[in-house]
Amino acid sequence: MSNRCAKLLDCGAARVPGRTLRAALRWTGGLARRALPQRCELCTAASGGTLLCAACSTALPRTTAACPTCALPSHGGVPCGACLSHPPPYDAAFAALVYTFPVDRLLQRMKYGGRLALADWAGGELAAAVAPTLGARRPDERPHAIVALPLAPARQRERGYNQAHAIAVRVAAETRIGLAAPLVRVSCGAPQAALPWEARLRNVDHAFAVRADVRCARLALVDDVMTTGATLAAASRALVAGGAARVECWVVARTLPPSPDRRP
Repeated sequence: MSNRCAKLLDCGAARVPGRTLRAALRWTGGLARRALPQRCELCTAASGGTLLCAACSTALPRTTAACPTCALPSHGGVPCGACLSHPPPYDAAFAALVYTFPVDRLLQRMKYGGRLALADWAGGELAAAVAPTLGARRPDERPHAIVALPLAPARQRERGYNQAHAIAVRVAAETRIGLAAPLVRVSCGAPQAALPWEARLRNVDHAFAVRADVRCARLALVDDVMTTGATLAAASRALVAGGAARVECWVVARTLPPSPDRRP
């Protein structure tokens, strides 16, 4: 790892007590789930020490053959024509699940309903999805750091937490890749979910800025859902402009594009 990339992670080393506290809280939470009766978030059946029972977890819609660049379905998992003709600013995208029922309900409870315990489940799903790819790489090909997609300060105050950061904490623990926070959101437009697909790119244009040295760094951007990819593209563009060598987007769920007759 270069000195610059090591410096990017120095902030993580300074927060070792915080990481230790988070690990202790996760262990305590796991112990409590094992000691107390748990009910599945979806069907209310007994689920042991997990938030979803085995049957519901197995039935979740998982991504299979997908374009390695945008994570949309692609026959044989080859790069899709759209990414070949118009490459996005990020180098790769990985999604654990498809954003449809019941995944959408679970992530909406986490994001808007304050059910933050679901972030631990979501992070576990994402970590499991990227594990095969990470395992096949050489050590020098792995990301230097995981970066949670930041919220605007006003939006985070309103919500009380950043769900992407909560997910990234679990992913970092599972993958043993450090967390870093070189990215900030400098504008707060309308929520992306409230906008038609065509307006989302304009809404996040120049929304992010880099506040740390990311030159030569390989980074994994973590978020809950990737819909049009506009927000992750804007964040990736800022990181690449700051000198990042590679940016990957790791998301819990990928929204499939609407059919042409359903586009707004």
